[in-house]
Amino acid sequence: MTEEYQALYRKYRPERFKDVVGQDHIVKVLEGSINLGNISHAYLFSGSRGTGKTSIARIFAKEIGTSTNDLYEIDAASNRGIDDIREIREGVNTLPFESKYKVYIIDEVHMLTKEAFNALLKTLEEPPPHAVFILATTETDKLPETVVSRCQTFSFKKPSQKILKDMVMSVTKKEGYSLDSASAELIALLGDGSFRDTQGIIQKVISSSKDKKISQEEVEMVTGAPRGELINNFISALDQKSPAAGLSALKKASDQNIDIHLFIKLVLHKLRAILLLRYSPDMTETLQDEFSGEDFTFLKQLAEKKESHINSKTILELLKAEAQVKFSPIPELPIELAVAELGAKSE
Repeated sequence: MTEEYQALYRKYRPERFKDVVGQDHIVKVLEGSINLGNISHAYLFSGSRGTGKTSIARIFAKEIGTSTNDLYEIDAASNRGIDDIREIREGVNTLPFESKYKVYIIDEVHMLTKEAFNALLKTLEEPPPHAVFILATTETDKLPETVVSRCQTFSFKKPSQKILKDMVMSVTKKEGYSLDSASAELIALLGDGSFRDTQGIIQKVISSSKDKKISQEEVEMVTGAPRGELINNFISALDQKSPAAGLSALKKASDQNIDIHLFIKLVLHKLRAILLLRYSPDMTETLQDEFSGEDFTFLKQLAEKKESHINSKTILELLKAEAQVKFSPIPELPIELAVAELGAKSE
């Protein structure tokens, strides 16, 4: 296995602004400021992990003519003390080696100590003309307001399900593998709004594939995602007003060490499809592309069922339970309570 293959997220990291997807609102502003020559001396990039903050910071540095010798990347998670920031303060006043600007990218900036923030603030207040700071964080609320107020701020969006799915299809094709639309949809769902995590899942799947064709069963096996049949059994139990069958399917998921949050997320994905098929028939073709043939037939039958117990109230109950899973000492408990509640309401 080559080093290049081992790092798909590096191999397919965007190198230019035109390669960036899902962050048009940021790219347009940055490109416009570069074209006008309006370069700020401090930027704050905030957003969840794997949304492209560091990649866009590097592209921005390159676009304003900063060479690798004048680009400095600091991981504040491991360089968080005042001494680390003092080194930056001492170095920032020296002229760039070969560029107009020296760019400092400080990742996970919220990890800095209070003393380090105070030292950084002094530099941000009176930066030399050649210095540009790009601060990146997943937790803006942990930053001092005095630091935030001195930065031009940009909020990164999580990529949509479609953007991640398109990336999955593109990357697997470039790597010489093929997979169906339903498998790509599942990988995108598992990626949970992160380009990097999604590419990590792609890597696991293709490295375990015996041939060049990836099936949904392979994705489920490699990632530990619940089998589609188990999800469907749970949904059938809801439709049939059978708490016993629903709790049994949930127990099987637990016994298989399946992440319960992932389990309910996949359930909700299918329940949403049932409602959309029922009330928005014009979306049939789009939804058909998201599921395997067997799954789509199952969902369509429930959508067309005249006395189905899959409805907005069912989904709302499970949405409430999903929000509680991460806070519950027993992850299954909120789902179990929802199943019991739905059964009680139907009696």
